[in-house]
Amino acid sequence: MKTAIHPEYIESHVRCTCGNEFTTRSTAPEISIEICSNCHPFYTGKQKLVDTGGRVERFKRRAAKRAADQRVEQAEAAAAQPAEAAAPTTASAPPESAEAAETAEA
Repeated sequence: MKTAIHPEYIESHVRCTCGNEFTTRSTAPEISIEICSNCHPFYTGKQKLVDTGGRVERFKRRAAKRAADQRVEQAEAAAAQPAEAAAPTTASAPPESAEAAETAEA
């Protein structure tokens, strides 16, 4: 077994978002956690909404951005339509269909 390849196993300070702090051993000196045994619903018996990593807020921001982008695209499309309708056509008369040309010749 090789020597001096393993990280140092030191005392580590752990902090939870609920405010609970405790000490354990790890390779990292400081550890931040979101749920500990003092606030986890399984251990406390209380139902708690757990939003891991702000997923709900992130989803709301993405949904709002998509809606805003769609409104901008719709506004641009609406602004482009009247400009296209107002543009003069280069043809002086509409093209005749093949049937209309045959009846006119006959």
